[in-house]
Amino acid sequence: MPATPQLPLLKRVPPGAWVGVPWIYGTLFAIRPFLGLPYMPTNPFPPLPAGWLLIGLGTVLAVLGCRLLRLMPLSAFGMVVAGTYAVTLGLNGLTLGLVHYGAIDIAVGWIVATSTRSRGLAALALAIAILPAYELTRTGLGRPLQLPHSLDRGDWQAWAALALTAVVAWLIGNSVRQSRAYAERLTTQAATQAVTAERLRIAREMHDTVAHSIGIIALQAGAAARVATTQPEAAREAMRAVETEGRETLAGLRRMLVALRAADAAPLLPAGLGDVDRLAATTTAAGVRVDVHRRGQPRQLPPDIDLSAFRIVQESVTNVVRHAGTRTCRVTLDYREDELALEVTDEGRGHGTSTDTGFGLAGMRERVALLQGEFTAAPRPEGGFRVAARLPVPAETAAR
Repeated sequence: MPATPQLPLLKRVPPGAWVGVPWIYGTLFAIRPFLGLPYMPTNPFPPLPAGWLLIGLGTVLAVLGCRLLRLMPLSAFGMVVAGTYAVTLGLNGLTLGLVHYGAIDIAVGWIVATSTRSRGLAALALAIAILPAYELTRTGLGRPLQLPHSLDRGDWQAWAALALTAVVAWLIGNSVRQSRAYAERLTTQAATQAVTAERLRIAREMHDTVAHSIGIIALQAGAAARVATTQPEAAREAMRAVETEGRETLAGLRRMLVALRAADAAPLLPAGLGDVDRLAATTTAAGVRVDVHRRGQPRQLPPDIDLSAFRIVQESVTNVVRHAGTRTCRVTLDYREDELALEVTDEGRGHGTSTDTGFGLAGMRERVALLQGEFTAAPRPEGGFRVAARLPVPAETAAR
């Protein structure tokens, strides 16, 4: 089994880093005139009397908001906005810095792309509201600080430009969110179409393989019923023919099911529970350790049950590798008296998906349904995901 390719570097960077790096750079850029460094410009407006305290508190608040952005988006965004407000006020800036506000725009776009529409609109409103709020605060402080009259009225043109960038960020995030929703709908539609196509293929194979034999069985049974009292020997012969044809039909049906399911087999992996250890070794080499545990007495199973059980284990393990975000999983095979119970568990993110190998969870559920078994797949209360199936074993096989 090939190893799952890593996400692109840009997608592996957490959203807090995208917001935090430009925000910290904007802060360092803003305070450089007050550090007494050579060849640095001199700011005509020194920080407020409590400016450095505001700068320190605002920086702590903004950095904490960046760290919590993924867990609590809107509250963390409010912390970033409040931190920006405090730092800018402490620096006695004319308006919010372009780099600082660029970090706010990034946060707005990310929240809109990954959260609900109401959260996105709330983030946009908060991003825009900080601009007039700061302008009013600075204008109110202008007379005590004796700022020039031209600056006392506030830089409303800069506010309008920054507000426009926030709207653009919202539009970009909304476009990304709509694209993701469209892609998810396409994936769901493709999975539904795949299951429908598989059912149609099964129906065609059943008609071609079984219909003729069933017709013969019906004719022989009718003939036996007609001559049961007048020609007992002929009736017995007809019933023996029904029995023979029924056994051959059942064997052919099982071979058909195996052939149908072999179409989605991995090219290099044989299909059977005897190859679970090989699957585990291949997956472990790919970076996810698979622990295999067997209970009861392992025995030879009918080909259709053996194949289906192996495919369920294979697809479940592949889901763990691709989507769970964990390094281990556990496969349990329980050979009971009249059934085979299997279970695949992990401690990953706990989300199922229909984009795995074959037909995903829907395909596994259909495999089990064809064998008249039971199937469950759901997140575990303690964390992770669990796939479990119970496949009944025919009595003649169980007795071996």
